[in-house]
Amino acid sequence: MAQLSILHYPDSRLRKPALPVEAVDDDVRALIADLTETMYAAPGIGLAATQVNVQKRLVVMDVSEQKNQPLVFINPTLLEREGEN
Repeated sequence: MAQLSILHYPDSRLRKPALPVEAVDDDVRALIADLTETMYAAPGIGLAATQVNVQKRLVVMDVSEQKNQPLVFINPTLLEREGEN
């Protein structure tokens, strides 16, 4: 596993569209492990692949109190939205 460099706003690379993950292979599993390690080291509760300059539709998140229950979202889709644009 490796900690990755996180891009920060207003970096233009954050606006690049993320591509769907076609298959969960060893490369995707390694990316998930790296994203998770980077998220915990940041520290944060979530990190998208785009934030580490990898244009894949992949997000890791951990909102547990002990920070020991990471969730992985592959090709997430926004179904509903509230509030201002």
